[in-house]
Amino acid sequence: MVNKSPFFNFDDRILQAAENAEKMCSEAFRKIEETEHYNQQKVLAAFAKHRISETHFYGSTGYGYGDIGREALDAVYADVFGCEDALVRHNFVSGTHALTTALFGVLRPKDILLCVTGAPYDTLEEVIGIRGEGNGSLKDFGIEYRQVDLTEDSKPDYLAISKNSSVAKVVYIQRSRGYSLRDTLSVDTIKRIIEHVRRVNHHAAVIVDNCYGEFVDKIEPTDVGADLIIGSLIKNPGGGIAKTGGYIAGKKELVEQCAYRLTSPGMGKEVGCTLGETRNMFMGLFFAPSVVASAVKTAVFAAAVFSQFGYEVYPKYDEARSDIIQAVKLKSPEALEAFCRGIQKGAPVDSFVTPEAWDMPGYEDKVIMAAGAFTMGASIELSADGPMREPYAAWMQGGLTYPSGKLGVMLAAQSMLESGVLGEK
Repeated sequence: MVNKSPFFNFDDRILQAAENAEKMCSEAFRKIEETEHYNQQKVLAAFAKHRISETHFYGSTGYGYGDIGREALDAVYADVFGCEDALVRHNFVSGTHALTTALFGVLRPKDILLCVTGAPYDTLEEVIGIRGEGNGSLKDFGIEYRQVDLTEDSKPDYLAISKNSSVAKVVYIQRSRGYSLRDTLSVDTIKRIIEHVRRVNHHAAVIVDNCYGEFVDKIEPTDVGADLIIGSLIKNPGGGIAKTGGYIAGKKELVEQCAYRLTSPGMGKEVGCTLGETRNMFMGLFFAPSVVASAVKTAVFAAAVFSQFGYEVYPKYDEARSDIIQAVKLKSPEALEAFCRGIQKGAPVDSFVTPEAWDMPGYEDKVIMAAGAFTMGASIELSADGPMREPYAAWMQGGLTYPSGKLGVMLAAQSMLESGVLGEK
């Protein structure tokens, strides 16, 4: 007999699937908790090493000269990510903004940018110049873009990477799957890509889009040779507490070039007031290993639940993971809409809102998004989205706590059941 919920009217089929899923996931959960404990030690050790105190939380205004909190936060991030330096700022408006800052900071006219993981995430297409004209893209500044596609089985094409990397100024790796169903790249896979690049080019800057991947593993791409990693603070490293921002971490020389792009040449990291946001960024980083573990558990649980109803899930519940994203191929626009409605009902904020597909800036197709969050757009909080195109898959991520994330997944299944599309052929 399955346990009834005292607050939500779940069908017995949903309750049974949830009960089965938790039994299926017990070993995966154990491994997630082991990683969580390791990463929490790493973060705590970095805080202790840099003697973080209340004085680091006071915000600066104006130019922000001598902001010790800002400087300490950069140092803590650099230690946590095993690299020389970091640029952590609340005025990065998104992960795409941080990535754009890094690409414009490192590349110069006539340089070659080589993406070795196939097509980049949708929002980077206009940054690079794949879509749009005359908008200040890299292409407009005379930077050439080249791409190494994945193999037929969606793996890195190591032979092509070696062949094409010799002329690149920047080799770009996207760790997460974006709106595709390929595997997220493990840190070991990123290490292998870097080794192939270095065989033919010792000078290229290897830049990794690390969004959604931080703290899912015990090591980060900078631990295996990446020159820069970049991410958003309203994803993993912000721990659901940072209200905005992003980071760039890696080699000191390259971080400095990025800082010159963010502010101005000659000033770089020495300016930029923090306006009282430093405390949120410190606290978010401290909570991040635990929050990320909850998000990964939520993703694993979702894979186990929806596989029971016959859906293809990427990755499967018992497969190794390298980010917080769970993709579910839902087969129809009606199923995708119903899934997102259920996720929205499981949100602590705006649970009463009905998600609708719309023309989101930076995307070619209409996108539907369920995102009831304390921080708008924070994908470390439970959310789901997907473009309204084949294969009508939902990309779900986040979950500040596992119990709340679990409920969101169950409500998504319940919504599909009530709409008559759960398990449709």
